[in-house]
Amino acid sequence: MLKVGVIGVGSISEMHITPYLKNKDVELVALCDIHEERLIEKGQLYGVSQLYTNYQELLNNPDIDAVSICTWNNSHSEIAVAALDAGKHVLVEKPLSMTVKEALAVEAAAEKSGKVAQVGFVRRHADNANIIKEFIDSGELGEIYYAKASYLRRLGNPGGWFSDQTKSGGGPLIDLGVHVIDIMWYLMGKPRPVSASGNSYHKLGNRSNVQHLSAYQAADYDPTLNDVEDLTNALIRFENGASLYVDVSFTLHAKGDETTVKLYGDKGGAELEPALALILEKNNTILNVTPQVDNSGFEFAKTFANEINHFVECCQTGSETIAPIADGVEVMKMLNAIYESAKIGKEVYL
Repeated sequence: MLKVGVIGVGSISEMHITPYLKNKDVELVALCDIHEERLIEKGQLYGVSQLYTNYQELLNNPDIDAVSICTWNNSHSEIAVAALDAGKHVLVEKPLSMTVKEALAVEAAAEKSGKVAQVGFVRRHADNANIIKEFIDSGELGEIYYAKASYLRRLGNPGGWFSDQTKSGGGPLIDLGVHVIDIMWYLMGKPRPVSASGNSYHKLGNRSNVQHLSAYQAADYDPTLNDVEDLTNALIRFENGASLYVDVSFTLHAKGDETTVKLYGDKGGAELEPALALILEKNNTILNVTPQVDNSGFEFAKTFANEINHFVECCQTGSETIAPIADGVEVMKMLNAIYESAKIGKEVYL
């Protein structure tokens, strides 16, 4: 049995805790959170008796083999390094950190520890991504030279720590953009990024004045606090000549929310979202192909379960994770370069 502790029991922790409880090879033994009332409530809900308000005390427990880190972004790297130094396997939620320096510190700790260290790039574990990857790996799409994604919310600023720069490190780019940038880069074969050009806009705030429309709000939502961007767009260039374009928003005067992820190769193209599709060229014509599979989209709960089960398997077998810390470092380089480019109004070279 892999004995696991979860650090941070806010909303995203449920996507870790539930799969752990369902995995026959896992015993969830401990929870940790700085909010004692919430910690006690979650302990009772999930039947966990070992509760900590200090993560170091949890890490000092020799019975714990592995941890999931589900805290604010500003503590990801600190806790990950401490956990690896304590000899624990680590699954750290995205983003890996808030700065490249912090990301490199986690990478060094992971290399020193020899433990499994996985970044929560959950979309890599989705059925639609795995299907497309099989086509790419078999050469059906040829060389992937361009990818683009939009992850737009018209009224989706969660507020709370998400809107606090000191805790989140940014707005929709570091919260939503990290997902689509990573999955596109992963499917493109992880080419080395060489430059980024970005724009960020602070125009609408959290639009807490909008009525008659519901939107997710963080537990610590405060309509008076918001110092992150509304919208960011960016173009990333890679060493192999490929490029990636992305635009992401928390709030935007758009007709509706939009999530699209598309890749283009010299033999064919693919769309992951909003619906799985392949565009192939066969027998002198173009085919729009819809794969006939049971799970062709991004199913939130199932994909997180895939991620957790993959982490558990890697911990037990010593196999390499498909989302290593080194990849988290590269994604942080891209995110930081985009924010820097937006700040100075020039392309930034990595």
